[in-house]
Amino acid sequence: MTTEQSEIDPSVPPSGAGCAECDPAGGWWVHLRRCARCGHVGCCDSSPAQHATAHFRATGHPVIQSFEPGEEWFWDYRTDQPLDGPELAPPTAHPVDQTVPGPADRVPADWRSHVH
Repeated sequence: MTTEQSEIDPSVPPSGAGCAECDPAGGWWVHLRRCARCGHVGCCDSSPAQHATAHFRATGHPVIQSFEPGEEWFWDYRTDQPLDGPELAPPTAHPVDQTVPGPADRVPADWRSHVH
């Protein structure tokens, strides 16, 4: 499946190496997702705060790409379907040494009881 090019801007770098909302608040996440239009990095729907989906709802930016090392898949929130997309501006994933879930120093011992 393909999407309109207007939904993806391959020139925009990611907003950072972690969730844009969790990082300043001292939070943690399970996996990270990157907005393919503006570069916002948010936490996935398994994470306690689900900031990637919240970003879609707030902005209408429907396409994300995994921001996990070794993963290149795209997802369209409007259709709940995977889709093809271009190579996005680097970096294409969080640092390899960043733990999952992470960051390690913020993940509670009972983290599994907090995921969705």
